[in-house]
Amino acid sequence: MCIILTLTFCSIISQIYLKRLNLEIKTHTKNMQKLSLSMFRKGFLGIFHGSISAKIAQNKFIINKKNAVFDSLEEEDFILLHNKKDYRWNEASIDSDIHLSIYNNIFEAKFIAFTMPQNIVSYSLNHDFIEPKDYFGYERFDRIEIYNPKNYDDWYERAPYEIPKFMQKNKTNFIVIKGYGIISYSRDLIDLAKDVALLDFSCTVLKNEKIYN
Repeated sequence: MCIILTLTFCSIISQIYLKRLNLEIKTHTKNMQKLSLSMFRKGFLGIFHGSISAKIAQNKFIINKKNAVFDSLEEEDFILLHNKKDYRWNEASIDSDIHLSIYNNIFEAKFIAFTMPQNIVSYSLNHDFIEPKDYFGYERFDRIEIYNPKNYDDWYERAPYEIPKFMQKNKTNFIVIKGYGIISYSRDLIDLAKDVALLDFSCTVLKNEKIYN
């Protein structure tokens, strides 16, 4: 009798957990759909380039699939991944290993995005640092080091290790990578977008300053 009651109780707990998990997945998916469209319109995400994810549990996260089009993401364009790799990883974004490594190494990371704002990427090609001169950029950021990956050929093999290491060493929630883009994390999805938008504006101001001087 005790065994039956225990099994019934465990079954109920399991069902409650799955319902909560599915609800959280749907909520995060819906929010990422909206944000992805806004970021696409700003030029922060490409048609097939970029990635966005949300941590669902200690060993699970959802991320866009590899062929996702960011201006029209649907629920089926996201996939749930476990830390232990399986067949689902074949459908997931090429950046999935980077996202996993950040989630595993940085407890504060709840959302992650890889974006490619043109102003930031172009500015990174000829500079080693970003020093915002506009009011909002100056208030939000210190001097930002631009990370040089040096060799693009093996970058995706090194990135999952080098990116979280840089973030932890510099106590920052984002990394600007020369000629590549920005990887950033946050506990809040809106804050994630704000940092990218502010930095993009700062780089635009710096670029225009050279034109008008």
